[in-house]
Amino acid sequence: MTTTASLTSAGPPSPTNEQRRPRRAATPLGIWRTLLRSPTTRVGVVILSIHLLVALISPWIAPYSATALDPANLYGAPSWGHPFGADQYGRDVLTRVMLGGRLALMISLSASLLAVLVGGLLGIWLGYVGGLLDEVVMRLVDATLALPGLLLLLTIITVFGGGWRVILGSLGLLYVQRIIRIVRAATLDVVPRDFITAARARGERATTIVWRELLPNVRDLLLVEFAIRASWSVVAVSGLAFLGFGVPPTTPDWGLMIAENRQALAYAPWCTLYPVLAISSLVIGFNLAIDGVAKALGLDRMHGAPQ
Repeated sequence: MTTTASLTSAGPPSPTNEQRRPRRAATPLGIWRTLLRSPTTRVGVVILSIHLLVALISPWIAPYSATALDPANLYGAPSWGHPFGADQYGRDVLTRVMLGGRLALMISLSASLLAVLVGGLLGIWLGYVGGLLDEVVMRLVDATLALPGLLLLLTIITVFGGGWRVILGSLGLLYVQRIIRIVRAATLDVVPRDFITAARARGERATTIVWRELLPNVRDLLLVEFAIRASWSVVAVSGLAFLGFGVPPTTPDWGLMIAENRQALAYAPWCTLYPVLAISSLVIGFNLAIDGVAKALGLDRMHGAPQ
């Protein structure tokens, strides 16, 4: 028979999975150390670092003006003076590729940050409050998600005009809907936990519970979602420019460069090849880094669930 002394010496029983508070967000140093353990993730981080560095310093290191015309060098082949060659107006391809990365990264990162901030907070709030507001908003989200993303983007840009601000806002709006669904589902998994019940019993306000209890438990998911949306935004921005719905023609943009020079692919492939490589390498870098971040945070990239 078990005595009282033996129970006391054994200590209190370990908490069950339902009683234990979910894992808090990993520290930046811990994430970084985990990232460096994977060779493929290191490659992705290096690629992203190169793109970010070039985007930051390209206005000062670009060899030519992005809009300078050279009629004597139309479709000029790569040379010492123009390592990436020249386009149909004699503009330096290397310069336009370097400066085109600034626009792609600025729009993709800004649109992803906007979507994560708005969609993340709305998803947490709806998952916690529930009720009629949750039902109405989620039905609206379902209705908009039924529309093809590209069609929705083109409609918004057609109505409000082009320009990087409209593209940024339309991409943010498109991704907000998806992030609301994902974050709301993650919040619904946390709300029934005992520490949320205890916070309610203490009389804490809903905003306090959302900020102090729920947000830290979905923060890792928001970080991964931000990286995923940034990767998709790069392709979306370039695709819109290729279709003629992007920035003005004089603006250096990778998608616009491909659209302007695709007819010369047979005799001047360098005009199209280098912007294609730039887009591909940036997207590959994002995806390799995303996989590493998701593993470091213990998340399934496809479903946003703990592994």
